[in-house]
Amino acid sequence: MDSRTEHGRTRGERPTAHHDHERRFQSPAMRRTREILCAGARGHTLEVAVGTGRNLHHYPPQVQLTGIDPDPEMLADARRRADELGMPARLVEGDPQDLDFPDQTFGTVLCTLALCSVPDQRRALAEMYRVLVPGGRLLMVDHIEYARLPGRLVERRREHPRRLPREVAAEVGFEIGHHDRLLMGLVERVVAHRP
Repeated sequence: MDSRTEHGRTRGERPTAHHDHERRFQSPAMRRTREILCAGARGHTLEVAVGTGRNLHHYPPQVQLTGIDPDPEMLADARRRADELGMPARLVEGDPQDLDFPDQTFGTVLCTLALCSVPDQRRALAEMYRVLVPGGRLLMVDHIEYARLPGRLVERRREHPRRLPREVAAEVGFEIGHHDRLLMGLVERVVAHRP
């Protein structure tokens, strides 16, 4: 696992209790976004940073889901949730920047509100591109870069500053089919595909 990812995992940047709290109190717009994106998944699907499995109940029954996350505690919660739903998901520990899957394995890759916590967004999106089949879909929603002070100053000091997810996706080769912003412009939703 990438040392920066390991550092973030051990620092507890994504604590389980916080995410479960968010699940109970998420905005209607974010809940609807999760429903829409998961409904667009087809066939063999990879969810990057599956976390505690809060998207699991939104997937269509025909989806064959593999989920990765760097945090084993969150994966344990996701496994419990999958068992409760009777969902045969394969959930494994892994680094979004170094996906341990062969090229062109999945028809869909989904990532919700996690790319912003990955140390190198470009590397993670390049990996998502690599594991998608030609014509495969990327379904993503994430926070955007800070546009105002003091957040902009903090962002510039990061080794890999956060950027607009769709711009980074386009740089690595994705064709953007749809994008829009939610929650007063703080979150961007993207539907793209690998040509």
